[in-house]
Amino acid sequence: MNHFERASDLCPIDHPYRPAVLFNLANAKFIRCQANGTYLDLDISISLFQEALDLRSIGHPDRPITQLHLAIALSSRFAKRGFRTDADAAKEDEPRALDEVISLYHDALGYYTTGHAYRGGLLGNLAILLQTRFKRRGNNKDLDQAITLLREALALRPVGHPDRSISLNNLANKLSTRFEHRGNGEDLDEAITLNTEVLTLRPVGHTYRFMSLNDLAIRFAIRFEHRGNDEDLDEAIALQREGLALFPVGHTDRYKCLHNLANHLSTRFEHFLVMLNDELGLSPSFITIPWTYHQTISRHSLLFSFLRPKSSQIPNVLSPRATQFPYRTQRQPYIVEDWNGTVEEIRKIEGFSRFLLPPLFSDLQDAARGGPIIVLIASESSCHAIIIPHKQPPTSIQLPTDLQKLAKLVPALRKAVGKEAGPKGNQPALIKALRELWDVVVCPVVENLDRFAPRGSRIWWCPTSLFNFLPLHAAGEYRAKGNSLSRHYISSYTPSLTALIKARGSHDRYSSVPFVAIGQDCPAGASFILDAVEPELELVRRLLPPPPTVSFTKITSVDARKSRALCSLRDNTWLHLACHGTQKFDEPFRSAFLMRDQPLSLLDITQTDLSRHEFAFLSACETAVGTFSTPDEVIHLAAGLQFAGVKSVVGTLWKVNDSTVQRLVEAFYKNFCGDGTMNSKRAARALHQAVQSLACDTDMPLDQRIVFVHIGI
Repeated sequence: MNHFERASDLCPIDHPYRPAVLFNLANAKFIRCQANGTYLDLDISISLFQEALDLRSIGHPDRPITQLHLAIALSSRFAKRGFRTDADAAKEDEPRALDEVISLYHDALGYYTTGHAYRGGLLGNLAILLQTRFKRRGNNKDLDQAITLLREALALRPVGHPDRSISLNNLANKLSTRFEHRGNGEDLDEAITLNTEVLTLRPVGHTYRFMSLNDLAIRFAIRFEHRGNDEDLDEAIALQREGLALFPVGHTDRYKCLHNLANHLSTRFEHFLVMLNDELGLSPSFITIPWTYHQTISRHSLLFSFLRPKSSQIPNVLSPRATQFPYRTQRQPYIVEDWNGTVEEIRKIEGFSRFLLPPLFSDLQDAARGGPIIVLIASESSCHAIIIPHKQPPTSIQLPTDLQKLAKLVPALRKAVGKEAGPKGNQPALIKALRELWDVVVCPVVENLDRFAPRGSRIWWCPTSLFNFLPLHAAGEYRAKGNSLSRHYISSYTPSLTALIKARGSHDRYSSVPFVAIGQDCPAGASFILDAVEPELELVRRLLPPPPTVSFTKITSVDARKSRALCSLRDNTWLHLACHGTQKFDEPFRSAFLMRDQPLSLLDITQTDLSRHEFAFLSACETAVGTFSTPDEVIHLAAGLQFAGVKSVVGTLWKVNDSTVQRLVEAFYKNFCGDGTMNSKRAARALHQAVQSLACDTDMPLDQRIVFVHIGI
């Protein structure tokens, strides 16, 4: 180093050897930075390379090598400084620095043409830089160009080349990234093909075999989620098992393998249950098993040992694509018999004695410790309301209606909701339907509730059949000084008594409430923008208590992608979602919140551990309504979140206007946490008070005043 510095002193600016001396000194300083791990000399090294480049004009034989070393030095500095926080990056003028490095690499490629030993490395480095810029700015052209460069780099490393596996892996990673952002299945297929070749080049004993097994397993699992091909999920599980075998008990990385394998097995088990329900016509309640038992099952290896063989054979025997219907029909009794035997074995396991059995009534009554529960039952012969108090015997009330009358009331009410309001927000057809609902269902219940619940206290509705589609909380006479349910009680809903019991279970307390607000104003495929989403997120932030009471995270539309939303669900136990929601009536598990790239489905949510979650506000259309064709399957988005473990959920029954949301959200959060405290049990009363404040506004349509409902504790 001293000799190089002495040489630079002896060579003035016009000396013919000065460029070479500067280049050698810059190299020496750069190597010292790399060797010592200190980067104070990086700026000096880059300055020296730049001066040497300036002295070697275009056409100079040593200009390409100088330009290449300058690019490498700049890349090194960017790697150390450019990946800091946004504030630091701004101070470092990071965007300009990244563009400069990319430009130098492009120039270098012009010198090192096909066949040059340096070209492969240049292509790989430039691809990394382009992907970095893509992550920062979201320009699809950068990602496309990175993939093009990596294809060329792979072509330079044919079969037999020692570094071919690296090029294959790099290209597979970029294709997988492009699939995540655009959803083109061909990219994922090609990534899987490339990863498969990588695995063959890394046999047993190879240092990176586990990494290759894990990458390939993850991509098979993603393709299963994308297309639903059972073979992909089976392949992912087989690869994770092989990866697990590489790490003996006690190895520091073994837990990662166990975690990944458990997730894939859990997915296959839930898929198996859905297929059983679809193919064998089991009870609709069977579909709730993933919610009820998910957390316990996923931790119980013995239970998996019973279920794993069943989950692997069902897709083959009961595939929807199967054409041999008689064979499948003949096999059904044997499958059911085998399933029943498996269930009996499971019930012998500690903690599973009631597996798939209805709970005891004494246990169900515990759900009513916060207030009476009204179960509504409809049949061809009669309709009843059963009031379940906490300690007293239940009371049955025969309602002055029947299934045929309900079948007329439900569509009449839904049709009335869609009609435009007249002066002062009046909707005569809707008022008529709500009056009938009061007369034949709600009023008879209220008349019998006095001995179970004082006025102003809470009650829970547990509707079945067609009762699921009625806004029970909004029933009333709707005339001057007329009676209504909201004048007597605060209504909440529950999809089942067991869901309410589960919600009442004790949860961990946090010193600072982790709250996330997620908004998506322009979901994938949308031709419009929801202008009110971003202001709503900011409104929620402003109304929540400040730190340390609440640790608030806001995910705006540009970042609200499926994967980011799922991570936020895992990391935060309080949630506010502002976006569009869709109900898939034929496939309830496919009901979803619409994100920027892909829908966040109910199935995705059930595979996430929400057992400690306290509260969710779903500011999306139709999050709390089921399907008319299967009225007993109360599997809508709001109920799904409660089944999954969220204690308290606010949702909507039908389309909600932006102005309604803004006013309701503001009134709700002021009542909910205006005193600086956070308690999910206050959600129902806060919503009740917010709705009452809207009721005073006669300019707001009636259907908008009653659109929000509360589910849970």
